[in-house]
Amino acid sequence: MIKLVNITKYYPSNIGKQFIFKELNFEIPSGHNIGILGSNGAGKSTLFRLLAGSEYPNRGNILTDLNLSWPVALATGIHPQMTGRENTRFIGKINGVEDLDEYENRVKEFAELGQKYDLPVKNYSSGMKPRLAFACSIAIDFDVYLIDEVTSVGDARFRRKARAALFERSENANVIMVSHEMDEIRQFCDSTIVLDKGALTFYNDLETGIEAYQAL
Repeated sequence: MIKLVNITKYYPSNIGKQFIFKELNFEIPSGHNIGILGSNGAGKSTLFRLLAGSEYPNRGNILTDLNLSWPVALATGIHPQMTGRENTRFIGKINGVEDLDEYENRVKEFAELGQKYDLPVKNYSSGMKPRLAFACSIAIDFDVYLIDEVTSVGDARFRRKARAALFERSENANVIMVSHEMDEIRQFCDSTIVLDKGALTFYNDLETGIEAYQAL
């Protein structure tokens, strides 16, 4: 269960508050792999950050009894001054991983950073940091994986690897995904939530949801 209760979210600007959501009430259905669809600026990334707890609403609450990942494919939670190994162990600790050595080995192998795994993340290339973040997340048993543009992670070979790992995870957990690639939405999702003008609409039928999004 994930419930958004009276959620108001805005950002200040020179022309006043820019509202993303106003007193939004919505329950995200359980047991679905959901694609989040909406026009640019509709609030998809903001919604993800709110769900992940990396950003807070101005008013209202998000209630859940599930263990949600941070937005996979974004480098959220990766500290630039720490090495890849140090980041891995820190992330493992705060997410309750019992065997940190095993977790560390799984992340190192998946991220394919080689010796740079022991360098500070600030020295990583633009593609290496999200690879580390993806590996840290996919190696933890979450109830729901929040996926933000998984096709943007690394080179083509690594993206194929990431999609395969995510597909394997989706067999025993659920995913909530943002992607502009409808083929990717169709691969991982069975339903959609369409964001439009601060409102969320759930479509149990995937193709109906995609059609509603494309008609915006």
